[in-house]
Amino acid sequence: MKRRTKIVVLGSALLLTAGVASAATASDAPRERATASDAPRQREAAALTGTAKLYRSAGDDITFSFDAHLAAKDKADPSKATGTFAFSHYLNGEGARAEVKVDCLLTGGKVAVVSGVVTESDLPGAEGKRVGVTVHDLGRHDRLGYSWASTGSPVDTKELPKCVSSAPFEKVAKGTGDFTVVPWQPEL
Repeated sequence: MKRRTKIVVLGSALLLTAGVASAATASDAPRERATASDAPRQREAAALTGTAKLYRSAGDDITFSFDAHLAAKDKADPSKATGTFAFSHYLNGEGARAEVKVDCLLTGGKVAVVSGVVTESDLPGAEGKRVGVTVHDLGRHDRLGYSWASTGSPVDTKELPKCVSSAPFEKVAKGTGDFTVVPWQPEL
């Protein structure tokens, strides 16, 4: 072996030995006060996430997307949920979409009810209206319902309370259901 190669190999061995020794010394030293980043992450109290298209034999293009969360610290008050959801409904190039700011999230098992106020929409009269959606997370066969199921339009719903929706009667289109529900576990 050439002298230059021996020096490089010896230097590498010394660096490796020094690294192991300092790691052992650091683990033997008394531990300093833990920081917030050292603490284990607490599970959120509830969540609803994911996107899916509804199944409609007539070919309607109906999509719902959710990003709703209830922080662990707000476990006792579902009206402190945050996030957004969006939905759209188009057929033959006609329809509308809406974006919603979450104001309540309740989950139980694999079912979630989320509500919020429409913040942006191209459906006349929808902005400022509260809407609610129910999701049943069944893996590849998710189901969904919405507060305007009996009225036909979110615009026609009067004074909807928070966290109110219909039963999840709609089926999602095959291959599109990826909703995830984190169950709420309130202290009773």
